[in-house]
Amino acid sequence: MQPVFDGHNDTLLRLWRARDFEGRRFLDGDGEGHVDLPRARAGGLVGGFFAIYVPGEVEPKVIGDGDDGGVVHEPPIGPVDTAFARKVTLEMASILIRMTTIRPDAIRLCRNAGDIEVAQEAGALAAVMHIEGAEAIGPDLAELDVLHAAGLRSLGPVWSRANSFGQGVPFRFPSGPDHGYGLTEEGKALVRRCNALEIMVDLAHLNEAGFRDVAAITDAPLVATHSNVHTLSASSRNLLDWQMRAIGESRGVMGLNYAVGFLREDGRRISDTPLTTMIRHLDVMIETMGEGCVALGSDFDGALIPAGIGDAAGLPALVQAMRDAGYGEALVERICRGNWVDVLRRTIG
Repeated sequence: MQPVFDGHNDTLLRLWRARDFEGRRFLDGDGEGHVDLPRARAGGLVGGFFAIYVPGEVEPKVIGDGDDGGVVHEPPIGPVDTAFARKVTLEMASILIRMTTIRPDAIRLCRNAGDIEVAQEAGALAAVMHIEGAEAIGPDLAELDVLHAAGLRSLGPVWSRANSFGQGVPFRFPSGPDHGYGLTEEGKALVRRCNALEIMVDLAHLNEAGFRDVAAITDAPLVATHSNVHTLSASSRNLLDWQMRAIGESRGVMGLNYAVGFLREDGRRISDTPLTTMIRHLDVMIETMGEGCVALGSDFDGALIPAGIGDAAGLPALVQAMRDAGYGEALVERICRGNWVDVLRRTIG
């Protein structure tokens, strides 16, 4: 079975909402959402980025949410309270730390690429701690140092809302990513500090101006953990050709997002979306950035995904779709695992 290392999941949010602070639902398998340990093993999922995301008091409103084809998205209203964000961030980080402490045979917290290789050799899931939206971090960045010491190795300065570091791209279709200002001075300092600490900076939810700011500041490869091709699906969350070229020129990585609303040409949220639609995005990503810059970023537990995959146990269907499209085994391995490990080796050590 082809091993898969994934660029993004929201499993910690699912566990936090269930008040499962030791991750027993994940470790034992509860059949909920998209990812738990039994289904990861069944599908060949060997690791990935476990996102810490702080939900707002008002969540995005999606007209026609679910599986009836709605495409109109509205952004969340208002900022997230800093004290609440710190509390939730620490609680979600604790869930991941406790899982890896309780069952190191099953899941390990990885601080560098070598840890990922060791975890895979031991048959354990390799987990990289990621923050999606840095509301828990103050302007002096003291919390960043503490989180780094706890294992944080990847960070998106913003989610799809504004915070003190910059402005995220809203959920809109059809729309481009050119919405509002880029990074604030605090945001630029955050990127520089992430570079110094060897924390990967994720561009997935940044608007166009913020993307340009990071590209101008960072000395690390450009990475979008879970984004798709704007020319194939005109969601504001997807990347323009110039953005993909910038990732390729930096020897960075872009992870294919499985969310159907970011895959489909019509932007509709319909799970009956063929896997060939995903292959079309991969084809353009490979053509634009090169084979060494393309990976997977599922958005498991955070999105409506194609029924042909269903959940983590269904990953072999996507692998087979790549093979059916004529992808050789070396390319399949790079997309599924190798490119993530390579870029992490060059960013977090």
